[in-house]
Amino acid sequence: QVQLVESGGGLVQPGGSLSLACAVSGFFVSSVTMAWYRQAPEEQREWVGSVTSGGITTYADSVKGRFTISRDNAKNTVHLQMNSLRPEDTAVYYCYAQLGVRGRDYWGQGTRVTVSA
Repeated sequence: QVQLVESGGGLVQPGGSLSLACAVSGFFVSSVTMAWYRQAPEEQREWVGSVTSGGITTYADSVKGRFTISRDNAKNTVHLQMNSLRPEDTAVYYCYAQLGVRGRDYWGQGTRVTVSA
């Protein structure tokens, strides 16, 4: 059974750091492109960044240079390290993967990040 479980959200002050994790079961994170998305209140869900099966990372312009995606194949987990956080980074963060020949979407339940003084 495929499961994506995010953890690590919380309240952090502007300029601070937070690390999110996405623990995966049912497939290997090293075999597919894994992505992080976020959804701020009353906003559409937006792509944050991805890591391909080959280890190539790409990021949205809004987070480039501040966020880093990494993969721990041994623990079958994907991480999102967020530095220099801003109030506009406040959102629920979701882990995402698309699997199978039909491209079925899988989402985690999300973890809330609040950046506030």
